[in-house]
Amino acid sequence: MTERTAVVLLSGGLDSATCLAWARAQGFACHTLAVDYGQRHAVELKAARRVATALGAVDHAQVAVDLRAIGGSALTAAVAVPKHRSDAEIGGDIPITYVPARNTVFLGLALGLAETLGATDLVAGMNAIDYSGYPDCRPEFVRAFESLARVATRAGVQGAAYRIHTPLMDLDKAGIIRLGQALGVDYGLTHSCYDPAPDGAACGGCDACVLRRNGFVAAGLPDPTRYALPAKSGR
Repeated sequence: MTERTAVVLLSGGLDSATCLAWARAQGFACHTLAVDYGQRHAVELKAARRVATALGAVDHAQVAVDLRAIGGSALTAAVAVPKHRSDAEIGGDIPITYVPARNTVFLGLALGLAETLGATDLVAGMNAIDYSGYPDCRPEFVRAFESLARVATRAGVQGAAYRIHTPLMDLDKAGIIRLGQALGVDYGLTHSCYDPAPDGAACGGCDACVLRRNGFVAAGLPDPTRYALPAKSGR
């Protein structure tokens, strides 16, 4: 039997690394894709390359699409990243770290790569439970994009049935971490922080850091994340 080919969106974070490990366990030959979209830092892009190598991707591509031209997000504009928000605050609104149309753009690029590879399987880390209220992380968005793929590509109109696999959709962060551990993911290779220190250490206070840290605590597993040391108070 030949392996089925899949395109895996790989940000370098905890969720997408788990998705890649899941896809490999399903028997997919995985081509990973990271997007340099003008985000605040390149730490996650370096992490994506590490993860792709460690988890046996066939190859790893990086595409540049500068969403700073659109702005509207703390990740693509000169806007402060929210810090130290409560669980209720994180799950209660759509924060300024939401990047307009980001997952639409990302899936569009993954779809294009899949079509050139003759693949019909895409894998992405959308999650509808432990997330910051982003509308493009919901099941209805994913199903709508599958419908789009059928009418927006040559392969689709010729009968190809595209499938977007979102194995993390119904898992909380602890469940994602447990799944990744069972699949052999080294989370020390990953990076989740929105606003890392110049040396790449995680800030510990942004929503991504809070969700990640709480996930390891709930999973009962050690957190391998390197956090920045708190600033010393002057006297």
